[in-house]
Amino acid sequence: MTETETNLIAGLLKKSPKAQQQMLDLYGRDVFAQVVRIVSVIENAEEVYQDVFIKVFNNINRYNAEKSSLKTWISRIAYNESISFLRHKGMPVIYFEDQGDKAEALSDTEVDETFGHANQETVQLIRTALKYLPPDERAIITMFYYDELSLKEIADITESIPSTIASKLSRTRKKLCRIIKMLQS
Repeated sequence: MTETETNLIAGLLKKSPKAQQQMLDLYGRDVFAQVVRIVSVIENAEEVYQDVFIKVFNNINRYNAEKSSLKTWISRIAYNESISFLRHKGMPVIYFEDQGDKAEALSDTEVDETFGHANQETVQLIRTALKYLPPDERAIITMFYYDELSLKEIADITESIPSTIASKLSRTRKKLCRIIKMLQS
């Protein structure tokens, strides 16, 4: 842990407004980007963002530098708050398991071809299709592709293991591919 983080945590433990502002300055932008990619609707993302930092400020005494970096700890809170918000709010979700899991039948080559050359139409289809994924799967896709986090980092945030994340990522890419094909037809 850096000296800046140590001083920041000490200030947060004392409920210092200056430390809280410093925390927002250091991590606020990244947290908001993470939340908005999962939650989508800006007004809802702003609400979740506020909840994340309230939770961070109120629970800073629970942070353990031996378990994770401060950034990972905050990202885990942002992930959990975003997923919790979406689950409570309800959203349209396509469950391929109910359809005989046709998504699993897609080959990796077919998935790669669907995502293929990222033109504006493909990017828009992906954005639309993401809205139909369950919150946890949408989060994994966005952390991997948008945030460019490693499987280990995603596993730390989601409190999982890298091999599980790799498997989930593969299945989710196939689901996303199937959704895109449905949207195109």
